[in-house]
Amino acid sequence: MKFVKQFRSAHLALVAASAALASTANAQSVTLYGLIDTNLEYVNNQSRTGATVPPGPAENRFAMLTGGIGGSRWGLRGVEDLGNGLKGLFVLESGFSSDDGKMANSGRLFGRQAFAGIDSPYGKLTFGRQYTSIFDVLANFQAGFYQPQYEPVVAYLGRYYREDNVVKYGATFGPVEVAAHWSFGVDTASPATAGEVPGSFRSGAAYGGAASYTSGAFGLGLAYDEVDAPTTAGGPPGKAKRAAVAGKYAAGKVRLVAGYRWGRSQNPADVEILRDNYYWVGGTYSFTPQLESTLAYYYDDVRQVANPVNGTLLGNIKNPWQVMFTTKYFFTKRTSLYLATAYSKNAGLNFDTSVGGLGTGYYLGAGKNSQFAVTLGMRHIF
Repeated sequence: MKFVKQFRSAHLALVAASAALASTANAQSVTLYGLIDTNLEYVNNQSRTGATVPPGPAENRFAMLTGGIGGSRWGLRGVEDLGNGLKGLFVLESGFSSDDGKMANSGRLFGRQAFAGIDSPYGKLTFGRQYTSIFDVLANFQAGFYQPQYEPVVAYLGRYYREDNVVKYGATFGPVEVAAHWSFGVDTASPATAGEVPGSFRSGAAYGGAASYTSGAFGLGLAYDEVDAPTTAGGPPGKAKRAAVAGKYAAGKVRLVAGYRWGRSQNPADVEILRDNYYWVGGTYSFTPQLESTLAYYYDDVRQVANPVNGTLLGNIKNPWQVMFTTKYFFTKRTSLYLATAYSKNAGLNFDTSVGGLGTGYYLGAGKNSQFAVTLGMRHIF
């Protein structure tokens, strides 16, 4: 009888230990996720050579592309319960081209995001390659939520809206969202960016902060961002500063957004090479749970522009503007079909031939000052 009691006690202890181990195992989770977006596009007045200076002959182009309303990607997201309200977390996210299977983001394995950190009741502290504070907090104040194909994301945020070597804090306290970050070197793959070099603490560094407040249907967002690195692709180191304010209204079937972004860029000699005021306004209407349309307008008031190397002022700059229209049909929450179109004036689409030297692929052909494109695509989220 004594032996039976001892056996039962040992069995209960084993069951309890197994349950504890199972509980520990369940406290950690890793999720595989992703998005595939492929489309067919027609665009006119595009430079045949792809060059901006001098531009090639203007031609029509028909192509299959990736990332119409969302960049194609796959990733791993992990969370572990550390107890006392703390959680360990990580994100590894890789971009790719769904039309040819190639890696995006200059061939980086995890070029979109790669960070680890701690989540607590007081906010998240993360370390690695991440989005900037202005990108995160003001995402909900954009008409297309940073729609890659026909929303001027680079014109609005600059080249460095993802940055290497970032320490970032983010938190949500009721209706208030805040974020702040510091990058020790925004792009260590660029020879022109010194980041993390002894004696060059500020060269290649970047920082910023943002906050938003939402009450009912209304929201307001503020942000500041600064980068001490090349302001144009392949250019010399300089400084780029941006400050933005935006508002939104969302109720029922309607969502409206509007905003303003001030920008100023300087070359290494602190000569002002670009100063502009960028405005946007847009809205989305949901006709049914499956069908919605978005219309947006973007305008860049260019106040001063100069050659980024020698500081020579450039004249006769006409302010670019663009209209975007997108309609989405949701078969399910994961799979959707979309039709998108855009028209730009005084620049290629997304202000690509504007004075900012942006490079998203829509270069105007010689003698042209406007561009039109239409695309039909499908997106699947997993």
